[in-house]
This record gives sequence, C-alpha cells and structure tokens, in this order.
Amino acid sequence: MNYILRVLIALDQLINVVICNGEPDETMSSVAYRMEQQGRFWGFMRPVIDLLFRPFQKDHCRLAYESEKLKLQLSPEFQK
Repeated sequence: MNYILRVLIALDQLINVVICNGEPDETMSSVAYRMEQQGRFWGFMRPVIDLLFRPFQKDHCRLAYESEKLKLQLSPEFQK
C-alpha cells in the first residue's frame, strides 16, 4: 500500500475516533455500514460514502466492513 493511501486511511480512522468516538482501527466506511445494519444513526452516511467512492469501488462500505472483519487491512505478519 502506498504512502498517500496509508495517510488517508489514518486520517479516516482519526476522524472516526474524534467525531464518532469510534474504535481507533476502524474506518468511517466500515462504521457507516455496520451502523446501517444495526439501524443506528450513523448508518445514514453509508449511501453518501458509497456514492463518493462509486467511481473507484462498488459497495465500498460493505467491502470496508468485510475487510475489517477479516483483518485484511493489517500487515501480513499481523494477519496470522
């Protein structure tokens, strides 16, 4: 993963912690999907985030959530 992408993900995770009082390793996309599935307030952001990412990835929030669950965002040495 390149440097700029890692910085953007880190900023995303920081915003999640500061604004949503979320977990430090979870992105806003993952949170939005999870909250929508639970019928909670922040779920309203899932369609907005998916629309922003649509040119790059379909179902971005669901895929971000699944990546978090499977720990795919971790370095290979930590995935074991």
